[in-house]
Amino acid sequence: MVAATDLQTTPSDRLLEVLEDYERVLVVMHDNPDPDAIATGWAISCMIEERLGKPVRLIGGGAIVRAENKHMVELLSPPIELVTDIDVVNTTATILVDCDIGTTNQLATRSGIVPIGVIDHHLNDSDPCELRFKDVRTDAAASASIAAGYLREQKIEPGMKLATAILYAIRTETCGAETEHSPLDRSVVKWLTAFADPELLAEIENAPLERAYFGDVVLAIQRTFVYDDAALCFLPRASGAEIVGEMADLLARCRGVGRVLCAAIIDGDLLLSARTERGSGNAAELLQATLVGLGGCGGHAHRAGGKIPHVGQGQKISEDLHEEIRSRWLKACHVDRKRGTRLVARHEIVENL
Repeated sequence: MVAATDLQTTPSDRLLEVLEDYERVLVVMHDNPDPDAIATGWAISCMIEERLGKPVRLIGGGAIVRAENKHMVELLSPPIELVTDIDVVNTTATILVDCDIGTTNQLATRSGIVPIGVIDHHLNDSDPCELRFKDVRTDAAASASIAAGYLREQKIEPGMKLATAILYAIRTETCGAETEHSPLDRSVVKWLTAFADPELLAEIENAPLERAYFGDVVLAIQRTFVYDDAALCFLPRASGAEIVGEMADLLARCRGVGRVLCAAIIDGDLLLSARTERGSGNAAELLQATLVGLGGCGGHAHRAGGKIPHVGQGQKISEDLHEEIRSRWLKACHVDRKRGTRLVARHEIVENL
């Protein structure tokens, strides 16, 4: 077994050594890949092609729906494929990036494929002995920082577009309350700045938004309730999965709010995003306590996401489930208050229609 904790060689050297035994490589991102997954997979693919000359496919499931992420793909043209299923042979090595073998939000696990390696920065409970290579660094702000470190170890200069993608990935992973940078993050940001295009970064961050987005935001704010320092928002509609996390990020910036849970129905599933500010609890643990026995979740100390499958009735969930989630969230947050206060008073909403 090759482990990322060996001291004799660099992690990138060890990964390349493992991959020598295979004819081709499949790099798998999580579903609906975000900038971190895309940039990580792109950098790993680049390294493999440069150093081993082996064919590489970078794939993910679902779709890219957030405006900035779509704009990033349009501007930078990363070599990604969005597919519905995969089938590999024994001569193909599968690597998971920005996700784990124990999750079902990626094609490999759903297809019964056991990867040879994982590169990730999320909290992770799988046994490293199951894999030939594992590099999980929960102190890194982004998986893309780990992958950029590999390029630097191998003395591979990223092109302008790849460097821009990695920098944008790190920025997206450090938005909201998750703002800490490890020494690795800081060093790769400094290294990549010489290659990236700041104008492209600015253009990605200011991507055009559909009119439906603004409707989602307005309706979500109207449906946000605050219980002491804990906020809860069940979006009455969502034009895409990304709006759930975006609303959580926005509400987490409200002064006096330390913990936020947002939820919405997407394709029959209830998607949830939790945020916490420092000193207000662990977002992943709070969401896990809320969803135990109902669904799954994962994430970081201050940002987490989860899903309860097949509970949607149109854009709504049952009143019983709504109340169950509300009660569990408040209990996890140790909030005794049962009646919430609207973020925006009802009379203000009505008077300004």
